[in-house]
Amino acid sequence: MLQRKIYQLSCDGREVQIFLRDQQRWIESATVLGIEGDLVTLRYETEDEDEVCSWEELVRVESIGSISQKLATVAKRGSEILMTNDCPDAEQMGDKQEY
Repeated sequence: MLQRKIYQLSCDGREVQIFLRDQQRWIESATVLGIEGDLVTLRYETEDEDEVCSWEELVRVESIGSISQKLATVAKRGSEILMTNDCPDAEQMGDKQEY
């Protein structure tokens, strides 16, 4: 099941946060590039005081404890929330919603 969800995320190309159980660390803002067998290829960046590094890392599916993705971000102050009539047509929700 987890492998199938990771595959879906790789097809979507969205950024995810991944927790590696065996290393007890989070990888922030990673992109899942693909899955081959039980290996997952991730790409992400880290930032130190004076440099930014790009990483491509292979991890085993069994070492992944959790995957999350940010759905939306809204500023707390200083900005207006856009209403549906302000959004581009492609992003507007129709009158009919299916559940």
